[in-house]
This record gives sequence, structure tokens and C-alpha cells, in this order.
Amino acid sequence: MLDFEISKFTRQCCATGRELLPGELFYSVLVPEGSAVVRRDYSADAWPGPPEKTLGWWKSHVPEANAKKLHLAPSEVMLQYFEQLLEEPLLADERYVLALLMIRKRVVRQEQIETDAAGQETVVMHCALNDREYRTAVVIPTPERAQAIQEKLGNLLYSK
Repeated sequence: MLDFEISKFTRQCCATGRELLPGELFYSVLVPEGSAVVRRDYSADAWPGPPEKTLGWWKSHVPEANAKKLHLAPSEVMLQYFEQLLEEPLLADERYVLALLMIRKRVVRQEQIETDAAGQETVVMHCALNDREYRTAVVIPTPERAQAIQEKLGNLLYSK
């Protein structure tokens, strides 16, 4: 897995140089530049679509000045929900997305990715909090399912 730093939101459109205002829709994109990964933010009216060789992109709204910051649930809560999902074979895509979130938030550390004879990849992770190893299949959700998972995890794991 690649590990790189992503710069913070600049509040400025990289195409026009205009300041992005609170509540305004904007797009962000991650693109490789040499050995680095660069984030670029675009106002909605200047968004050309994802450039060639884009690693990832998303849309969001500029936070309001008085908006309360969202707080992520404690690591133990994420682990408990992940363990519940291990019992739900039909939610393998949700379990995989949660695993990625836990890796990103350093709740677990990715040890390796194993591939079985059928070509199915499995992420092997270690959790220092409980000294346990976890495994989950790599199951990429469809775009529609990804949206539903994002909403569900957002409602379950984030609070103001």
C-alpha cells in the first residue's frame, strides 16, 4: 500500500485563483506529480472533470465558518462494528470500506494483501489496541453501494 501525505484544503480554486466561499460546492483531485501526490481544489464552475492519471477525486462543500467539526467514534467502536460485520457475508463491501477507514485512521495497520488460488484478495491487518489480527476480503462496492455505505458509516461513526 502506498503511503503519502495529502495537503489540506486550500479554500482557493487552482484554476481561477478565486477564494472558495463557505457553503460553496467544490471538487478536489489527487494527481501524481513526479514522486509526490498533489491535491488540487476547483470551484464547481471551473471543474474540468478528473484529469488524466487521477488517483482519486471527490466533491464537497466549503465548511461554514461556524460549523461544528465532526468527530469520529472511538477506535473501540469502529473495531466492535467491524467485528459485527465479520458475521455478515452480504456486507463484505461495507466491511472492506470500514477496514480502509480504520487503516487510514491508524486504528489498524495493514500487514499484507494475500491472494488465494481463485484470485480473491484479502487484506491482513493488525490492531495494536487488542493485539489481534483481522482479515477481510477486498470487495470494491459499486458507485451506488459506495454512496450508501458512506452515508451509513457517516451516520454511525461521526458526530458533531
